[in-house]
Amino acid sequence: MNAAVHSDRDEKLRTMEAIARRALPHWNVEGARLDLLKYRENAVFKVTAGADRFALRVHRPGYHTNDALHSELQWMEALAASGFDVPRVRPTMTGDLFGIVQADGVPAPVQVDLFEWIEGRQLGSVEAGLAGQNASIAELYRTLGTIAADLHNRAQHWQPPRGFVRHAWDEHGLAGEEPFWGRFWDLPRLTPDRRRLLTTARDRVFRDLAALSKSPETYSMIHADFCQENLLVDGDRVRLIDFDDSGFGWHLFELVTPLYFLMDEPYFDEVREAVISGYRSRRALPDAELERLPLFLLARGLTYVGWVHTRPETETAREMTPQLVDWSCNLAEEYLRAR
Repeated sequence: MNAAVHSDRDEKLRTMEAIARRALPHWNVEGARLDLLKYRENAVFKVTAGADRFALRVHRPGYHTNDALHSELQWMEALAASGFDVPRVRPTMTGDLFGIVQADGVPAPVQVDLFEWIEGRQLGSVEAGLAGQNASIAELYRTLGTIAADLHNRAQHWQPPRGFVRHAWDEHGLAGEEPFWGRFWDLPRLTPDRRRLLTTARDRVFRDLAALSKSPETYSMIHADFCQENLLVDGDRVRLIDFDDSGFGWHLFELVTPLYFLMDEPYFDEVREAVISGYRSRRALPDAELERLPLFLLARGLTYVGWVHTRPETETAREMTPQLVDWSCNLAEEYLRAR
């Protein structure tokens, strides 16, 4: 990373921390220590105020409308009320689910929310892969399957409240003219041949997704970012965090997400079967549905190319763009050849 990139990132982090400090009075938190936990889509800080600890999230400006963010937090509250293990939202002093902060050097108001602190360490990260684990990988991924099934069981029978607004990971959100994470086929680093390949794959993915059912048994609210860093492990307990990308989508799209970055690992088949086994222990998953996994792996891969295209300033984009392009092109070739 060169000096200019370092300087730009450091400046953005200083701005994010200033916003976080300006937001704390919304929760009557004063004299707190802030430690950066994560900076990618949003900036997440650990807040330590005496004996109290919280996780504070400073949102990327313009990513979600206020109504969409309010809906995300409503869904998290509904999941918590049903007994699903999620971070607890901490309302502001006025009872709002998030605060709005205006900061110097930021043209638009910024959304900030606060959660009760939960213990645990990340299962891993997109860049570094799986962290060291005490339990076997298969055991952990079987647990992930049960968590996904429990989430979908609740989502299938949940009635969103009036005014609920979230995006959709449907055929349009994944492979339409304006995919939710960006027009992946416009990535400048694509060669002409690879751009043609991904454009052809996009058309096929759109048609194949559009032909699928969106019944509650297969399509509902999903987390949509079931990757290693959004799973906290604390002993035998695994908890799902960060619902920032949650929206309406197919359940199979959920299941391929924790598998995607393990495709080149020698234990891929083992964790795939573990996820499926865990899911089936709590929820039906017919073999006919599983035949569509290649479609959803390809769709998932295309979203990641779109993500790095629209966020080139991130460490993930700088480190992983060539690999993400290779994976997506390989999946596209396999999928098109098989059909």
